[in-house]
Amino acid sequence: MPRSPDRPALPRLRHRRDLQSLLYLALAPALAAWQWRHGFWWPAYLALLFLTLGIGVIHHNHTHLRMWRGPGARLANRATDFWITALQGHPTFVFWPAHVGNHHRYRHGPHDAARTYRFGGDTNHLAGYLTHPFQALRALFPLFLEWLGRMRRRRPGVWRYCMAQYALWLGLWAGLLALDPAKALLFVILPQLHGLHWLLATNYLQHAHADGGPDAASRLAYARNFEGWVNPLLFNIGLHTAHHEHPRAHWTELARLHRDVYRDRVAPGLNERGLAPYMLRVFVLGSVVPGLRSRPRMAPEHVR
Repeated sequence: MPRSPDRPALPRLRHRRDLQSLLYLALAPALAAWQWRHGFWWPAYLALLFLTLGIGVIHHNHTHLRMWRGPGARLANRATDFWITALQGHPTFVFWPAHVGNHHRYRHGPHDAARTYRFGGDTNHLAGYLTHPFQALRALFPLFLEWLGRMRRRRPGVWRYCMAQYALWLGLWAGLLALDPAKALLFVILPQLHGLHWLLATNYLQHAHADGGPDAASRLAYARNFEGWVNPLLFNIGLHTAHHEHPRAHWTELARLHRDVYRDRVAPGLNERGLAPYMLRVFVLGSVVPGLRSRPRMAPEHVR
């Protein structure tokens, strides 16, 4: 049936699987609000912690390829930016200077500000995984400031947009802390910090002991891939090589690209069957059984 000329055109999701993203973005605040009202319930809290991981991936995907298209998409995408900012506890703009302009540009190479081997050498162990988010944040923060300064001088509208995101985030935290500091910390701030830690630590999972040397990109040796349940649950975030090679591809396309194009071309040992078995083997069992630890793939002269 043709659209009535009096009915306003509405934006459309880029892909119907983005309904999963909208579900996560709706469930997370619902679970936080329910517990705020009724009290802590560990199944709901564990689900909330899981959803904070999903929100980080949704943020990542929405940055690379905006979720909405068609008439009214600009407003819908901006509203999604602010919604993710409120749920994640940090402005969404940071992915541009830190991820798109840095990580995707340099692919874990020596100019990547958050390359894993920048901090204490080419490591891949539990201590490195736990501390990497703090080290990466310290390295990335100057990129945020530099990018914001450039936007203020050259594109003041973009700068104001970023400042509005900061105002929403900080205003929300301040308001919730004023209402009930204990509930705000337990049901909002700590889950958001948990999600942000995973968001930054994912870089370590995907790149530690991969090759950041000058020939890594041509040999597809710069990233690790995870297959298994992490992908349907978290929007194919484990298929990292396909994402790097096709950063503008919708996340639903990555499974096909990984299976048909990259899986057999990736450097040996960089395709893992699952995220949880990998973390158990390398970070837990590897701490006491040396044979289970991963081995560096990069030439020592390239570690800097």
